[in-house]
Amino acid sequence: MRDAVLDLLLGSTCALCGRPGRVLCVACAAGLPRGGVVVRPTPCPVGLAPATAAGEYDGPLKVLVNAHKERRQFALAGPLGLLLAGATAEQVARSGRRGASWLLVPVPSRGRVVRTRGHDPMLRVARRAAAHLRAEGISARVAPVLRSVRAPRDQAGLGAAERSSNLHGSMRCPPGASTVLLGRDGSGSGPAVVVVDDVLTTGATAREAQRALEAAGVPVAGVATVAATRRRTPAPGGLGSEDPGGCLPFCDPAR
Repeated sequence: MRDAVLDLLLGSTCALCGRPGRVLCVACAAGLPRGGVVVRPTPCPVGLAPATAAGEYDGPLKVLVNAHKERRQFALAGPLGLLLAGATAEQVARSGRRGASWLLVPVPSRGRVVRTRGHDPMLRVARRAAAHLRAEGISARVAPVLRSVRAPRDQAGLGAAERSSNLHGSMRCPPGASTVLLGRDGSGSGPAVVVVDDVLTTGATAREAQRALEAAGVPVAGVATVAATRRRTPAPGGLGSEDPGGCLPFCDPAR
């Protein structure tokens, strides 16, 4: 309701077609992906948990992610949450643990970024995704335990290896999180943990989040994102060694 009121006061149009009214009209919403696809960064960070995404970071998904994150179209958290839920549901289906409890751990935003934007977009979307999953009978909740402990330099223009080096050690999870989050009683059972983010590119950010969780004793079952970038293949004779990376292949999901 708060999101709807904010959008009403500010005046809203469909983020995709510009039609006055909802921030995402019924026709445009119907054209969004359903479910999730398996993606894999190329090159892939060593040890990265299995990754899924709702679709490619291009066209409508790119517009929606940026409109919510940068232009504060708050009501887009709903459809973005539904997209993230689809990617997470693919993780659940592939794990064979539908009856288990699932923890969605969002990649953290830096405090300065949150203050500048006026909201934490990933936390907002993760909470909507968990609500969608619960509506589908999957026990899911959000655990925003990761913290950004240092500001890495701008990632623009960095290759996969440079991004990984730049981000290493930039996140932290509180000691003892394994007991607090997973409620382990010595039996080895506990909720499955999925790192969630808006976009997967080289996998460096997701891998750093995974590292921070595992360092605190929290095993990570997978990574789920709203979208994943498609790997850009350099033209013959180009600077192939500086390929920025991306995700291939996109498996064709059931739509």
